[in-house]
Amino acid sequence: MKVDIWSDFACPFCYIGKRKFEAALKQFPHGDQVQVGFRSFELAPDAEKKTGKDINTVLAEKYGMPYERAKQMNEQVTMQAAEVGLEYHMDNVIPTNTHDAHQLTQFAKQHGKGNELAERLFKAYFTEGLDLSDHPTLARLSAEVGLNEQEALRVLEEGAFDSAVIGELQQGARLGITGVPFFVFNDKYAVSGAQPSGTFLEVLEQVWQEEQQQPLQVISGQAGGNSDTGPNSDPSCSDGSCSV
Repeated sequence: MKVDIWSDFACPFCYIGKRKFEAALKQFPHGDQVQVGFRSFELAPDAEKKTGKDINTVLAEKYGMPYERAKQMNEQVTMQAAEVGLEYHMDNVIPTNTHDAHQLTQFAKQHGKGNELAERLFKAYFTEGLDLSDHPTLARLSAEVGLNEQEALRVLEEGAFDSAVIGELQQGARLGITGVPFFVFNDKYAVSGAQPSGTFLEVLEQVWQEEQQQPLQVISGQAGGNSDTGPNSDPSCSDGSCSV
């Protein structure tokens, strides 16, 4: 079975949804036979790399709300993250453009480290307050998951995986994806948002059962019997997902 997860590192629900899906996968009896792939999605492809603003200000300006309201929403999403064992420090988040982080993830995928790097980048952004547009920082994080730091720097400086990121963005657009996280099971079923782990488990079981079904061959006799930067009130976030 194959599961593709469309995510953006700037989406707080993507990290939360990742944890909920992983919890379901641990409960799924055939979890070791599920191939999970990270797919690139950019909520704000035109975002500046250096805004000089905190995440609350960026959210308030984007949706025309008071600063205190934006801060309250980020506090609420921090509590949601804690429910799945994640430690968010939203006041320390550095708003930036995530394109280079996605490029590096595409590079990591070529070396079988895509999921590992995605996990490291989410933690760097939401927990550690690191700048995901800073090339030396990105290269150092890639080295932490076993990639070559100098090669990672070269990839970023040359934009070597720019087309790979754009290709996945276009693929997501063809699928009609406008918000993340977005989970696609065997190119057939989709789950949008950071849904409860029970929902993911139900879909895993359903897809698995359909895969195992084979036409009944009667040898003799007769056969018998017989599917959000902030919580749900955020204009850009609903049902546990963030949208463009």
